[in-house]
Amino acid sequence: MTDPSGIGIGWRPEIAGFVADLPGLRFVEVVAEGVPASGPLPPGLAQLRERAVTVVPHGVRLSLGGAEPVDPARVAHLAAVAQQVDAPLVSEHIAFVRAGGLEAGHLLPLPRSREAVDAVCANVARAQAELPVPLALEPIAALVDWPDDELDEADFLTEILDRTGALLLLDVANVHANARNRGADPLALLDRLPLERVAYAHVAGGAEHGGFYHDTHTDPVPAAVLELVGALCARQRPPALLLERDGHYPPAVELRAELDALAAASGFPVVT
Repeated sequence: MTDPSGIGIGWRPEIAGFVADLPGLRFVEVVAEGVPASGPLPPGLAQLRERAVTVVPHGVRLSLGGAEPVDPARVAHLAAVAQQVDAPLVSEHIAFVRAGGLEAGHLLPLPRSREAVDAVCANVARAQAELPVPLALEPIAALVDWPDDELDEADFLTEILDRTGALLLLDVANVHANARNRGADPLALLDRLPLERVAYAHVAGGAEHGGFYHDTHTDPVPAAVLELVGALCARQRPPALLLERDGHYPPAVELRAELDALAAASGFPVVT
């Protein structure tokens, strides 16, 4: 297993052929819930593993921020997928997706409270006890803040990382979205985060709707996010940057251009 490095892309069945044709690719991320815990891997993913491309399983259903204990079966599946693809680490979100037996179908933001920190840390510890590799935690984009926040975002994230020993999956697009929607300075957040703990970073596109910036993953990466990538790399370049795209896939020439722009903003070699 090899740690994520350089420029990567989120592997999706819809663009498996495009991803397979990237000559310099060394790193992809796959939605863990879309990979079987046993049996053969999806063909395109198996071919990447044969090329020694690093595959990182990215969970979306653990609900690490839920008040209820994390589901052992979901943790077991994430652990099995990590072994299936010989992953160096796995990642999940600081969010909740279910409560009281109800499924939201979305990643929902937590109140930045001491109680929420305790809940996240307890569930992360439960997951870490069963996972065969390190866990990286991703803060999500949120349109609103809870009214009973006790901590700002930097303190909230840093306390969780310090207490759990987890790595940070820093989503640059989320940093941009949250700052834009709150009228805050994204660089101020970068300057207060433990950037040395970043395992890799996400980059994605979004769009303005109804006075808010939405992290859609279906639009091109805007210039402001690429500028933020440059600012992050000037402070401390993460080991790897990954382009996320989840629908409305553009022609291959446009995807290649986005990967090239990400390489140019970060100083990593092109993979196209």
